[in-house]
Amino acid sequence: MKNKKVVLGMSGGVDSSVAAILLKNQGYDVIGVFMRNWADDGVCTATEDYMDVVKVASQLGIKYFTVNFEEEYRNQVFSYFLNEYKKGRTPNPDVMCNTEIKFKAFLNYALNFDCDYIAMGHYARTKNIDGKTYLCRGLDNNKDQSYFLSRVTEDALKKTLFPIGELQKDQVRKIAKDYGLSTALKKDSTGICFIGERDFNKFLDQFLFTKPGKIVDIQGNVLGEHSGLIHYTIGQRRGMGIGGKGNGEPFFVADKDLKNNLLIVAQGEKNPALYKKVFQVEDLFWISGQPHFPLKMTVKIRYRAKDEEALLEENEGKYFVKLKNPLKGVTPGQVAVFYNDEICLGSGIIK
Repeated sequence: MKNKKVVLGMSGGVDSSVAAILLKNQGYDVIGVFMRNWADDGVCTATEDYMDVVKVASQLGIKYFTVNFEEEYRNQVFSYFLNEYKKGRTPNPDVMCNTEIKFKAFLNYALNFDCDYIAMGHYARTKNIDGKTYLCRGLDNNKDQSYFLSRVTEDALKKTLFPIGELQKDQVRKIAKDYGLSTALKKDSTGICFIGERDFNKFLDQFLFTKPGKIVDIQGNVLGEHSGLIHYTIGQRRGMGIGGKGNGEPFFVADKDLKNNLLIVAQGEKNPALYKKVFQVEDLFWISGQPHFPLKMTVKIRYRAKDEEALLEENEGKYFVKLKNPLKGVTPGQVAVFYNDEICLGSGIIK
């Protein structure tokens, strides 16, 4: 790989740090780039993360730069996030960040370096089969991030390397430790970057109008008052303040009635109102070519969910996922990601 140039997205975490080591050891000319996507407001850790990039790049003797994508992030990701909440849905901004920022804005920026590839510290892999590039799950089942990459184009994936996709997380940490990297024991970032450790509901209230309303059960009986529909998501159990009512079993959010500003709840873990066997998806995205319908596949309805056997069927231009087994917590706005064994086929937004 001598003289092949790679622009690596470096986040200041252990995964991208080890990606830099592996690429360098394979003979690539590595340039590290830190993406600043959100202004450091005392909660976002951008400044601290950038300093970790500086330390690691200096230790490894690679060039590093920073690029500011705050405007692109606000326009493409944050505005989408707020618009989805306005509709009473629960979006996944991390999927949109990969689609619009890391594998579009960043890729275009990296091409200015006349690079051969970009690289990311994601737990994912690509495979070339008969001239087509496919996205595959990372080999660490617990860390696989193909879910978040399910709306990245094949053209972008062709130009992308995932150096740690074949590794387990403990192997990644060991490599960082063996090289004495400052990020070896750094805690993994969790949650949405612009929210960080702050109160999620208070954060939403800064940007969106919230109006209290009634909490009702599926028969329409009033059980209490909610603080604004944007504060609740389908399947949610805690934070409604109605525990101890009815038969004493926990309540779960079953639906939202935006027109009448009602939060609809169902009591009991096994309540049929919480389960769906069929749900509609929209904005379908296919990574390596559109399949034929009906499509036999497995589907994940959120990042940490397990794969569920399903059929994807088309009916008059609308698409429906028909599950083998009923599933709890199917949430509008979330991303349903489709798989054929290890290959990630694409995704749709749950309607």
